[in-house]
Amino acid sequence: MAVRLNEDETLVNTIREGLRQKNGYCPCRLEMTEENKCICEEFKAQIADPDFEGYCHCMLYYKSKD
Repeated sequence: MAVRLNEDETLVNTIREGLRQKNGYCPCRLEMTEENKCICEEFKAQIADPDFEGYCHCMLYYKSKD
């Protein structure tokens, strides 16, 4: 299992700017709750799932099985 940044540098820069503006909360979510603090609880659960492979909600991170 490996987690990496999205290969699209423009998207990564946009998401990181959104994270800065929202003090570390996912810029893709309206609610600023602990569950939405990057790395969000949703993606943490996906990381823990051995069958999951794909991007987090905002597409900043990618989890691969290998």
